[in-house]
Amino acid sequence: MKRTILVTGGAGFIGSNFVQLLLRERPAWQVVNLDALTYAGNLENLSAVEANPAYAFVHGDICEAADVARAFAACRGPVAVVHFAAESHVDRSIESGLPFVRANVLGTQVLLDESRARQVERFVHVSTDEVYGSLGASGKFSEETPLAPNSPYSASKTASDLLVRAAFHTHGFPGIITRCSNNYGPYQFPEKLIPLMIANASEDRELPVYGDGQNVRDWLYVEDHCEALLAVLERGRAGEVYNVGGDNEYPNLSIVRLILSTLGKPETLIRFVKDRPGHDRRYAIDASKIRRELGWEPRFRFELALPRTIQWYQAHAVWLQRVRSGAYREYYARQYAR
Repeated sequence: MKRTILVTGGAGFIGSNFVQLLLRERPAWQVVNLDALTYAGNLENLSAVEANPAYAFVHGDICEAADVARAFAACRGPVAVVHFAAESHVDRSIESGLPFVRANVLGTQVLLDESRARQVERFVHVSTDEVYGSLGASGKFSEETPLAPNSPYSASKTASDLLVRAAFHTHGFPGIITRCSNNYGPYQFPEKLIPLMIANASEDRELPVYGDGQNVRDWLYVEDHCEALLAVLERGRAGEVYNVGGDNEYPNLSIVRLILSTLGKPETLIRFVKDRPGHDRRYAIDASKIRRELGWEPRFRFELALPRTIQWYQAHAVWLQRVRSGAYREYYARQYAR
């Protein structure tokens, strides 16, 4: 019997990379992609696979039970869910937390309710290390670290994590939570640090850096993250949390300087700007559990994958221009709304 993976938010950055990985590595499976196509959803990310008979796209909102039911109706055979769909940019959550509560909390509960009714085999909830709050100069987040979110975004993701946990403990629901560090790589929306800096540096525009630029993040190449999610989907234990990190800690300012150096641009393009409210100082992930239990290891070192990422954005300058101009939004109307 054919297995189906229902991916929510599969037109976004990590989701689209995961859809492509599934179709490449598990060609016998069907993939159904449910996406509302908000500003961060871009079907051009999946233009290479849209004709694949194992792939189907459903335009819908996880907050709407009817849309979720339509997505499940497109699935054949046993179904597992990988849940990416979320509002995810901290700066936007500072402006207004309401869209984050709606998508990340209400949307997750609607999806959980329908998934329970459909008796899904597995439900992988993709979360973030930001639910743990901020670290000092030493230490790493483990799966046992207390949750202490510091932004409306991370608070809404914490709430969604707890809903998945509650479904497991109350109903025996086959939910698993993953918490990843900062991702980078192809198809990332250019409001995030690395693609924004690549785009601005390529055009000799100023590179805005928050505060003193010493906020530290653990950088994870998106393909490594997707491989970890596949391992969790296939071999993870229900009710568990798995941290996924790249073991690549760099301050933001160091990232910006590496990008400028790789592109041959001067550091005079750097402009320090007022720090955002509640800006967490440092994140670092202890990923020993997923290594030990599932045998996953990151394959891409930052010093090699960052130049690879820069090369991808240079080679996809048209994609980047269409995203920055908003022209990518026309793709759905042209390809699907007929």
